[in-house]
Amino acid sequence: MRQRHKPWADEFLKENTHLIIPNPAERKGKWRNYFGNDKPIHVEIGTGKGQFIAGMAGQHPDVNFIGIELAKSIIVMAGSKVKETARDNVLLLHEDAADLREFFAENEVSVIYLNFSDPWPKNRHEKRRLTFHTFLEQYQYILQPEGEIVLKTDNQGLFEYSLVSFSRFGLELNKVNLDLHNAGDPENVMTEYEEKFSAKGQTIYRCSAQFS
Repeated sequence: MRQRHKPWADEFLKENTHLIIPNPAERKGKWRNYFGNDKPIHVEIGTGKGQFIAGMAGQHPDVNFIGIELAKSIIVMAGSKVKETARDNVLLLHEDAADLREFFAENEVSVIYLNFSDPWPKNRHEKRRLTFHTFLEQYQYILQPEGEIVLKTDNQGLFEYSLVSFSRFGLELNKVNLDLHNAGDPENVMTEYEEKFSAKGQTIYRCSAQFS
């Protein structure tokens, strides 16, 4: 989907370097120092407009959250939302998450969230799926030994593919929900896409997987 240009985006990025961190590779291995505490770090890849990460930060003040989003017009909206909620346990990166090892050291992260990632349904695009084995190798490097990947999607094909990919890579599957909203999880924080899709009656799938 083409994103509308935000004429105020560049100025917002310049004025909010404390929130949307420039040159994040310089913080590699030092994120806890930047937050000023020793709380666990959770990373969302593709943070969108920030509803999920802001909601999670409010629900879990004992966790530091880092959201990554490539689209400039979207990351500034996420930044605005985080500022509105006055969360001090959220940072954002305006970066391409092609290789997370550029920004995070080994064992630096506790949880990775993959929320409504592009399913890349064509076989020739398999390598772009965020649950392809080359991405799992990155996650294994930056996650702590028993670190967790949490996947949510409305795309059944991506969900089934991911379950197989996780299993082949040797991850242990936990909490597999084939209809998340009917399961009635009171702690589930919805993304903007999730609200949109569920309002149309679409099934939402979720699972978590851990490296053993």
